[in-house]
Amino acid sequence: MLDPRRLLLLIDVVRAGSITAAAARLNYTTSAVSQQIAKLETEAGQPLLERHARGIRLTEAGATLARRAERIETQLLAARRELDDIAGLRSGTVRIGTFPTAGSSLLPSVVKLFKARHPAVALTVRSSRFAQLRAMLDTREVELSLLWDYEWARVDDQELAVHELLIDPPTLVVSVNHRFADRKTIAMDELADEQWITREDQHPVGLALERACNAAGFTPAVAFAANDYQEAQAMVAVDLGVSLAPRLALSNLREDVRVIPLTGGAPSRRVLLAHLAQQRLTPAANTLLRTFEEVAKGFVERSLAGRRY
Repeated sequence: MLDPRRLLLLIDVVRAGSITAAAARLNYTTSAVSQQIAKLETEAGQPLLERHARGIRLTEAGATLARRAERIETQLLAARRELDDIAGLRSGTVRIGTFPTAGSSLLPSVVKLFKARHPAVALTVRSSRFAQLRAMLDTREVELSLLWDYEWARVDDQELAVHELLIDPPTLVVSVNHRFADRKTIAMDELADEQWITREDQHPVGLALERACNAAGFTPAVAFAANDYQEAQAMVAVDLGVSLAPRLALSNLREDVRVIPLTGGAPSRRVLLAHLAQQRLTPAANTLLRTFEEVAKGFVERSLAGRRY
């Protein structure tokens, strides 16, 4: 049997770069760490480390065990957090994950309402992209996380319980000087001759733009790839092009741009709230989930009434 404590010691050595450095970090003697690594090599039946003048290098077997040890470490961290929750150490805190456009639009309204009703419960927020948010759910860094998807890439993860909060439709953003600035609605096939401001490579809204344009019979001519929606608005404002943006991304709208609803099947994204399916939510997290649903319903009702988010 492989001793899991020695496996964890192995990744400490790898991260430190040498047995001596790992011993210093852990407040052990170098001899003690060397002995434990030697015992792990005996358990493994082959060398795990190659020692050289600048430190250590993993053998193929060592690299395999190190990868496994990192997974064990992740699971132990998750277990520790679960035990802390059971013991009540986190009973007064709900940990939330979000992505930037929801963090600047939907989430502030949720936080304000929840804290007004439950001032003794603390909320902590982590903002990141999809893959990192999903990983945070696995490690229990967050209990609930806002996510999103499009019809061609639905969140289909058996380990998640997913609650649809709202449909976030795309809108066209143009400058106040644009010939379409006074339009009430517009169809994608009217935009074939436009230059486009989109997001950086691999961003979901870039794929949404490409699909919407292709469905309307043309390929978008991209003039600029922006790092965020505020930068995209700035480029639209100076007439470099027009932009496609989800409605939630326009909570901070510039005075020199106009937003026009799109017709004709431009792809909308779903905004979701997710948690691990097998994780029993605390009462505070359950209450927060209901608050999200309540606030999201209000956003939809205001949108249907013609009011901007």
